[in-house]
Amino acid sequence: MNADNSRKRPVSRRQFLVGTAVALGGSALALSQRLGPLPAVHGQDPTPAACLPIVARNYPPRFWGKVVHVHSDDATTWAGQSDYWNYVDQDTVNAMVDRGLMDLTGAATVADAWRALVPAYLPGKKIAIKVNLNNSWACDDTDAVIDALMQPVNSLVSGLIQIGVAPADVCVYDAIRFMPDRFVNKALYGVSFFDDSCRTYAGFTYEPGTRIIFNPPSGVTVAEEHVTDVLMNASYLINMPIMKGHHPLAGVTLGFKNHFGTINNPGGLHNLVDVVNKPPAYRTDYNPLVDFFHSPLIGGKTVLTVGDGLLAARYYAQPPEPWTTFGDKVPNSLFFARDPVAVDCVMHDLLLAELGADVPEGTNNYLRLAGEAGLGIFEQGNPWQEPYGSGYAAIQYARTEV
Repeated sequence: MNADNSRKRPVSRRQFLVGTAVALGGSALALSQRLGPLPAVHGQDPTPAACLPIVARNYPPRFWGKVVHVHSDDATTWAGQSDYWNYVDQDTVNAMVDRGLMDLTGAATVADAWRALVPAYLPGKKIAIKVNLNNSWACDDTDAVIDALMQPVNSLVSGLIQIGVAPADVCVYDAIRFMPDRFVNKALYGVSFFDDSCRTYAGFTYEPGTRIIFNPPSGVTVAEEHVTDVLMNASYLINMPIMKGHHPLAGVTLGFKNHFGTINNPGGLHNLVDVVNKPPAYRTDYNPLVDFFHSPLIGGKTVLTVGDGLLAARYYAQPPEPWTTFGDKVPNSLFFARDPVAVDCVMHDLLLAELGADVPEGTNNYLRLAGEAGLGIFEQGNPWQEPYGSGYAAIQYARTEV
């Protein structure tokens, strides 16, 4: 990319939505396959030494396929109010996060859980947290459409402080969206906030080392994409997607697609992930989301996925609403995993159980491809089968109450 482009800002929300409008025109793996080594990372431009990930992408085998689901009816008191973010109980969420981290790692304390997740952490290293503010329209946005909640972020930061992480070294971001006051004002610690317009500008340098390398099949063209400077300057990444549907495009939007807010122009990828309309560019044998996690810039830095299912969203761009499968209440759930494929599989299957045919066929095709690429455990199962966990053969799914 030329020098002039290095100064360009990412696509604005309005430009992104226009691009989106244009774009609209299993089985379990064998045990030996699950525990085998991950394949080599695809070819990648050199990354500046200061930005190299500390944690290798091939996380320990004990984390392969492991997903911890923590549920508590006390997590929220929401009863239809438009300001849903005011009806989340911080103390309960703290207990849920602590339990989820300890159950995931097998640690006896929250501090030890973090030490297991970031064993090479040194003070001063940056930790990025990718939240989902896809429906935030302005800095003073107060509409009722679902977006990220600050409460689970607070809980994560509380634990990170126990291992010596300075709150200012925690970088909460959505690089192409607006981070509204209602989100930032709920922060309990002095974390750093980055977005497109309202907070510190997330930034894109467009240097070669910030580029995602895509490996499409012959005949498929993928636009050049670069990773936000926030993540380039971080050593670790925590991915915090919302459990939500995404009709009429990708069907669901979970951990993999959450990184549309990490790159500079996700609108250019919509034709490749649109399982509903299946435009000419769509292929069942390729999905650019898989290349996100092949990249050392995203997959190589990811140490944890925390799926936010507290209020969740059954469909795209909608307010919270009760789920039939959760007893006519919101899901009141959080999901913890190091395996990015397995945790998306579980959230996908919960959406499928709730929505049935409203989850388009092939919605989890990107997860099948990710599993085949060795990025984690792919399986479509029944998360509601009792005892919990028995609905999967390969995924180690555990549900607990707090």
